[in-house]
Amino acid sequence: MFKTFLIKYGEIAIKGKNRHLFEDALVRQIRHALKKCDGEFSVYKEQGRIYVDCEGMYDYEETVGHLQHVFGIVGICPVMQVEDHGIEELGDSVIEFLTNVYDIDAQTFKVNTRRANKQYPIESMEVNAILGGRILDAFPNMKVDVHHPEILIHVELRESGKIFIYSKIIPGPGGMPVGTNGKAMLLLSGGIDSPVAGYMICKRGVKLDATYFHAPPYTSERAKQKVIDLAKKLTPYAGPINLHIVNFTDIQLYIYDKCPHDELTIIMRRYMMRIAEHFANETKSLALVTGESIGQVASQTMQSLAATNEVCSMPVFRPLIGFDKQEIIDVAEKIDTYETSILPFEDCCTIFVAKHPVTKPSLNVIHNDEKKLSEKIDELMQKAIDTVEVIHIEA
Repeated sequence: MFKTFLIKYGEIAIKGKNRHLFEDALVRQIRHALKKCDGEFSVYKEQGRIYVDCEGMYDYEETVGHLQHVFGIVGICPVMQVEDHGIEELGDSVIEFLTNVYDIDAQTFKVNTRRANKQYPIESMEVNAILGGRILDAFPNMKVDVHHPEILIHVELRESGKIFIYSKIIPGPGGMPVGTNGKAMLLLSGGIDSPVAGYMICKRGVKLDATYFHAPPYTSERAKQKVIDLAKKLTPYAGPINLHIVNFTDIQLYIYDKCPHDELTIIMRRYMMRIAEHFANETKSLALVTGESIGQVASQTMQSLAATNEVCSMPVFRPLIGFDKQEIIDVAEKIDTYETSILPFEDCCTIFVAKHPVTKPSLNVIHNDEKKLSEKIDELMQKAIDTVEVIHIEA
């Protein structure tokens, strides 16, 4: 029955002269998402709307499911498309639509006509009245409610001579099309938070690459595979991701050997940020992204975040900074990363952990303790950078 989907977008509609750039990006993202679906699809813009035409047989549930992963879409409307053969046939089509889509009972309704074709001989309000009358004749138990209808029937009279009828609006993920707001480097661990941070920043139109710090033999190959799986779960939303896997073992052991143990986490994170920023610059990313939430652990106090930030020259985005843990878990469950994140494989951040880590580090003290690393740290960092493994991950 449904051979067309009307795609509704949100913030893009309030853009100015560059609105077409966002619309074009959304069209590209939709086309990319639908490549994985069975069937042939035509995606196009027309009169300030985006449409998906389904040519031939297709899987309705699969198609809607893929569209619900495209940032920038706020609503997906399955459309019944008919030719314009006069108001009488249009009335017949609306009744057929209601019969097929709804289990009609004593429900309230409203007809809302959009007359994009200004040559159509009947005004919008009159079309509403005529179609409303036909519906009341066909379904005597139904009633009109113009303020809070249970069924809102949209009728669009297009310039092409086609008429679109729809009522259901399937929610999309919202946000902005990926790639319209630059590119960032996500520090991806095997935990719950960082995949959610990646999802949240993608929702604002940012394309992602990722860096993971691996510490063999202290972290297993299964821990590495877990992070690859998490990156793969992000790709339906984020598109292809280049995952940089950095061997961090020698740096960690050197820090563990030379620095006070209560500062281990802060100093390790400072070197992680330095290395991630190197790859961010290499890949023309404009920012780093982490899954930190203020006050969640010792390394995420205000003072600790300031100490971590100090080594970076590019912005560090923390989309989860004000989230409670349960709020983060709720999003993780929604995007299907939670069950993978809680698999019991340790990452490098959980191995060398002090019993009583510093919660309010002094930058002067950190600087002095980092001087103890000066003999070998640059060499170890360069080795970690030179031996990086890059995996291209697609959905």
